[in-house]
Parts: sequence; structure tokens; C-alpha cells
Amino acid sequence: MIRLIPRLDIKSSHLIKGVKLEGLRKIGNPNDYARKYYEQGADELLYMDAVASLYGRNSLTDIVKETVKSVFIPITVGGGIRSVDDAREILRCGADKVAINTAAVQRPELIAEMAQAFGSQCVVLSVEAIKQADGKWLAFTDNGREHTGLDVVEWVKKAVDLGAGEVLLTSVDREGGRKGYDLDLINAVCKEVSVPVIASGGMGEAEHGVDAVKSGASAIAMADILHYERDTVSGIREVCADNGLDVRPQSAILEVSA
Repeated sequence: MIRLIPRLDIKSSHLIKGVKLEGLRKIGNPNDYARKYYEQGADELLYMDAVASLYGRNSLTDIVKETVKSVFIPITVGGGIRSVDDAREILRCGADKVAINTAAVQRPELIAEMAQAFGSQCVVLSVEAIKQADGKWLAFTDNGREHTGLDVVEWVKKAVDLGAGEVLLTSVDREGGRKGYDLDLINAVCKEVSVPVIASGGMGEAEHGVDAVKSGASAIAMADILHYERDTVSGIREVCADNGLDVRPQSAILEVSA
């Protein structure tokens, strides 16, 4: 079943949004938006600490604790998680999964350690992909600023072999641009791994999500389209269903939230 996942990028205590992960603009209180998206029928939520690399730690513990008081869907938290202990703290606050990028690049064995400690289903590899002149994609960290030298497809394959149970695949080139997901990137990664891939970066209209799923994605992350109220989770779900995608029925969501 295809999952619809609002992505909430956080700076300090504010929900923010940028273009290509830069030029970050304050949107509002993340807990208010999380509750709204939950009520619209989101399948999961994704919280990313946008400035964690500056401080070397994740600062979302209080936000997650507040969110889980009124939001009862799985939550993935990423940014600044550098150890099993960091992950354990976030999970204790109420998160269901942790997303790692920089720490996994620096020490890939951390993926295996987390998978052993919490199970592969809890470990999400976060990838910031930028397309190169030769047509391949390289993995970056620090909101697309730090070059890792890793080929995205090969890196994802290695991470999955180490125990990553899911991949958050963000196209930095497309992020915030409203032009649609990088379908070639999604297809290239999904052909090589059997774990779920969350497409992120570029959703401008509901049909873009349909395209991402048809390219292999198991879930679609969305931010700009929701934050600026150009569509709703329920509206996007309806378009996906009309296009034959296996999404959770709106009737089931109404029953849960009633």
C-alpha cells in the first residue's frame, strides 16, 4: 500500500521550507501542522532537523514528545542522529523510525548497529542526491552542501545490505521546485533494492506523486504542496486512488479519526 508522508523540516522550533534545501523560510508551529496533516489522513510523518549538522545533534525531542500526544501515526525523525544512543533517545520520545545520513556516510557500520539494536524496519537511510554531468547521482550531506563522493545507487545498495530497512530518497535538484520528482533517480534506485523507497523533492501537484509511484516509489514525501495549501493530503489521496494506486481508503481514515 502506498504511503502519503508529509515532510516537516525543522529549524529550532519552527517549521521551515526552502528550495534545494536552502533559503529556508519560517512557516509556523510544526505541531500545529503535524496535527492538521494527521487529521487530513497522512499515513506517516517525517520530521527532519534542518540545522542538526551545525550542532552535531538532533534537537527535535521536545517537538516529537508534543506531537505524539495528539498524532497517532508512525513518525520518522532524522538529522543529527550519530549513534545508537542518539537513536534510542529519539525513539523513547515517541518516534517510530530514525533517518540517518551523515553518520552513516562517515561510519557505515552504524547502520548494522542500529538494525541490530532496533530492527531494520526502524532504520531509514536518508540520501540527498544531486545529478552530475555524466548522468549519475552523487550522495551529499549537510543539506546538499557536503560532497561524499559516493554514487547514490551503489551507496543505497550497500546500506541496505548493512541493514537499512527503508530509503528516504531526496533529489536536491528538484526539492522545492514544484516540477515533479526525479523519476529517473527513483527508478534507478528502486530497481536495485527491495526495501521501500520514499520519494522526496519536487512535488508540485498530486499527479507528480502518481508518477513517482509508477517509477517504483513505495511512498511519497510532500512538503511545499501542503505547507502552502496548494493541496491537502486527502486531495492527493483521492488523485492517487483515481489513478489506480493502492492507497488507504478515505473511509478508513475517517473511521480512525472519528
